[in-house]
Amino acid sequence: MGCWRVLGPVLPLLLLLHPPPSPACPAACRCSPGEVDCSERGLREVPWGLSTNTSTLWLGYNFIIVLGPRSFPPLPGLRLLSLPHNRLELIHGQALLGLGALQELDLSHNYLSVLSPETFQPLASLATLNLGSNRLGELEPVVLSALPQLQALLLQDNPWVCSCGILPLWRWLSLNREKVREKSLLLCRVPEQLNKYPIMAFGDESFRQCQETSLSSEQYITFLIIGPFSFIASIFFCTFMGSVVVFYHSLRRESHCWRRPRVCRVH
Repeated sequence: MGCWRVLGPVLPLLLLLHPPPSPACPAACRCSPGEVDCSERGLREVPWGLSTNTSTLWLGYNFIIVLGPRSFPPLPGLRLLSLPHNRLELIHGQALLGLGALQELDLSHNYLSVLSPETFQPLASLATLNLGSNRLGELEPVVLSALPQLQALLLQDNPWVCSCGILPLWRWLSLNREKVREKSLLLCRVPEQLNKYPIMAFGDESFRQCQETSLSSEQYITFLIIGPFSFIASIFFCTFMGSVVVFYHSLRRESHCWRRPRVCRVH
């Protein structure tokens, strides 16, 4: 009992002198409580060995080209992920699994030209998304619809193709103007006559021709049903007309033979 009484006040001092080991930090990064800075390290992939307590991860100015399936270890506390100025061309639909608490994602200054609808589905808490300075010509609204908490979207400095294909995105932008940052920098690149024309300056009349030529789902179904039937009917009609023509020429030949029997025998 005496020994325990002596160790009682000494034990806290020993713990202070020998604190518990801190979470591992990737060799290429600098770490502080809750923050991991892996910027400008020449990285070609996301480093593993990250602490599950990481809330901020800086990965800018590296050489990451692809984010494959489960590129990140489970980081349930990650709030900010910064990946600007890499060489990102592709983000797999399952690349961001395990980042459900993420609130801010910076993918600016990369080479992204296509984003699949599944890309941002795991990010139910994302509030800020920066896709500026990429190679996006079009963007399907379904990609953005997967972000129910989105409050700030940056899309500036992309080579937008201002044809009928951009109509769905224009509608989404028009309905969510308060979420779009730097609206004046959303400029057309193609076609040449609309180069540097602001996308948000378009009106309904600008897409009137697209709306007139676009088909509803009912119209597509009607064409799918009528198409094969009309094709079959045309075959029957052509066969019938061919038979009529052959029958007509046969009748003429027979009548000719009745009138000139000698000629018919020679032939």
